[in-house]
Amino acid sequence: MTTQAFHKKIETISPTRERIMGVVFLALAFSIYFFFSRDVASDQITKFELTPGGLTSVLPTWVLPSMGTLNILAIAAAILGGVQLAKGFKRYTNWVLAVVVALFVFGFLVWAAAGKSLNLGGLLSTTLSKAVPITLGALSGILCERAGVINIAIEGMMLAGAMVGALVGSLTNNWLGLLSAVAVGALMGLLLGVLSIKYKTNQIIAGTVINILSTGLTSYISAKFMQRYMEINNPQIFKSFPIPGLADIPFFGPIFFNNNLFIYAMFLFLILLHVGLFYTRWGLRMRSVGEHPKAADTLGINVIRTRYLSVLLGGMMASFAGAYFTLGSVGRFDEVMTAGRGFIGLAAMIFGNWMPFGAFGAGLLFGFADSLASRLAILQIEIPSQFLLMAPYVATMIVLAGVVGRGQAPASEGIPYEKE
Repeated sequence: MTTQAFHKKIETISPTRERIMGVVFLALAFSIYFFFSRDVASDQITKFELTPGGLTSVLPTWVLPSMGTLNILAIAAAILGGVQLAKGFKRYTNWVLAVVVALFVFGFLVWAAAGKSLNLGGLLSTTLSKAVPITLGALSGILCERAGVINIAIEGMMLAGAMVGALVGSLTNNWLGLLSAVAVGALMGLLLGVLSIKYKTNQIIAGTVINILSTGLTSYISAKFMQRYMEINNPQIFKSFPIPGLADIPFFGPIFFNNNLFIYAMFLFLILLHVGLFYTRWGLRMRSVGEHPKAADTLGINVIRTRYLSVLLGGMMASFAGAYFTLGSVGRFDEVMTAGRGFIGLAAMIFGNWMPFGAFGAGLLFGFADSLASRLAILQIEIPSQFLLMAPYVATMIVLAGVVGRGQAPASEGIPYEKE
């Protein structure tokens, strides 16, 4: 309790950071007015459809006056910026930042759909789906790095899980495909553990080697066999199934409670990992090994075994994320189909400050940018999609620069442990 209070005090006494945040709030308010509000006609309206799918009754379309809504958003953000500069929000500053950013994003949507219609429900539903592999990849990184092992190999583990899941799923059924994908992830996690824990290889190099190995093997097997014999590349995907009662909740029900196995599993893993890390003896031991392994060893904790278990679980989580592509989404395997989601998961882990629900929030941000890029193309907005896809990475660099508080990476991550 004393340590937490100390960190809170450190975070709230910096006047420079308070002023910077106030300027950021005002800059976002100015952007809403100058770039969005001034660009729409006074008589334009924005329509938001609230139909994510699966509803028994369709909610009425949300109709807003474009300019009036943007002006209100700009004023609200400016007021928060003024209060921040005047006296600051202290320990609630990051929460207020989230509110101001949300106002800016909503203002962008109002501007983009001015005079048109945007299905807000569908956008949020797609955002959640696209966040699944990123969030699961981030959880894989958390499992490894909280114990002191850097896992750059998440991308390779995801690729291997996707391929094995499709191959075994095609020959047997999707459940055996999923189990096989998780098993190959455990093997790759073991390989990472042997290289980085037993032989003390540089962990960045070990992860890169696994990525190269996985990319080469999966690409070869795909080109040589799976693309030529389609019967071994046609797994049955896990279908969506509604949770009775909850799926019928207007608007939010279909988004959260009418999904497939992977989305429900993501929420389950988030809860289990958060509780396990911070409310169980296992989590305490894992975090102690990642922070100060010598002290943990002195207290009787087996550092080597704890790290091996962590990389095994991390590998299984990453391959489960990879199986989402073939068994939960596409229904076939294509070369390098993960498209860097493992590396994006690492960025989400850092953005979320090595916390499960923080990583989930970052995953939603990346998923939202990806989903919004395709929606804006439909609305014919003349903004290159690359700029939208770049936004989460820029936000990650801002986080790393300490604007929203300093990240707290495990102190001993990447450092091999020498038992005395």
